[in-house]
Amino acid sequence: MNTVTQPESARWLLRVKSNPQARLRLFCFPYSGGGASAFASWGQSLPASIAVCPVQLPGRESRIAEPPFVSMDALVPCVAEALRPLLNPPYALFGHSLGALVAFEVARYLRALGAPPPANLFVSACRAPHGSFPEPTYELPEAEFLGRIRRLKGTPNAVFENPELLELVLPILRADTTIYDTYRFQPGDPIECPITALGGRPDIKDNRAE
Repeated sequence: MNTVTQPESARWLLRVKSNPQARLRLFCFPYSGGGASAFASWGQSLPASIAVCPVQLPGRESRIAEPPFVSMDALVPCVAEALRPLLNPPYALFGHSLGALVAFEVARYLRALGAPPPANLFVSACRAPHGSFPEPTYELPEAEFLGRIRRLKGTPNAVFENPELLELVLPILRADTTIYDTYRFQPGDPIECPITALGGRPDIKDNRAE
């Protein structure tokens, strides 16, 4: 089975090795500031029946030249439309931290489009969409913003110690934090698939940048 079959979809997915044995596509959404490469090695650990499809958002890695999204409402339709041609055979969605919110909203949007529901929605390290969120930090001055991100311990120290790397990463972190801070859950019908929520006891309360 070819993981990527449409030009538009190819732009949104990390190019991975074709897996003719796959019977299910697992679309993976990264954490704040992260890119699709975070899931590049997952295929080596999962059964051959699963094709790992890491989602590449604008502003990072292969799409570094593109401006990142700063709104969930703007991001979700673009992702959903890109993935829509790839929803057969069965598929599942996984998201970590901010990616969990994105995966959840993509599942809801695909339902609105009349697309088949995912076999499962996997979410980790994120609050429930309808829960309360911490005080926003996306508009803080740079020094305070970076201090906040650093305390979350989701970004390697090497990023903060390398001015050139930090200059590249900062706009992505700021954009992703804006998506997280401005997200507001809108009630609707439950999505028609099982939801598996993963967490750990050491998880910190505010995990937007994990």
